[in-house]
Amino acid sequence: MAYLQPPWFTAKVFNKIAMLTGIAGAETLTLTTRGGKKQQIPVISVDVAWTRFLVSTRGESQWVKNVRVNPRVLLTRKGTSETFVVQELPIESRTPVLEAYRTKAGKAVDGYFAKLPDPSDHPVFRLTRQSS
Repeated sequence: MAYLQPPWFTAKVFNKIAMLTGIAGAETLTLTTRGGKKQQIPVISVDVAWTRFLVSTRGESQWVKNVRVNPRVLLTRKGTSETFVVQELPIESRTPVLEAYRTKAGKAVDGYFAKLPDPSDHPVFRLTRQSS
């Protein structure tokens, strides 16, 4: 599967600003890596048919690999955190979610989809809320 590595500035500076400020609707996804460490990344969730989803615009990123191993995640938006279990959607079910995501995220993600145009390049995960 394809992967678009973020530039240094995005990974080390912009992502931290996005998580702190919530710029462009960014939320903070906290997950546990294979080695047991916490990883935090900015994401934008999208709602489709009363279900919430996460999309990996950059393809098979490290966070995608980590949630496939440990699907329990914490999503924080505007200081409120919720625990979810994620489940990856099959490729043939991704198109409506990808379209909704592109509409919500706007021009900022157009470049990723131009470089990775196939729905199979963008893992999509259904979020199911868990009791604390």
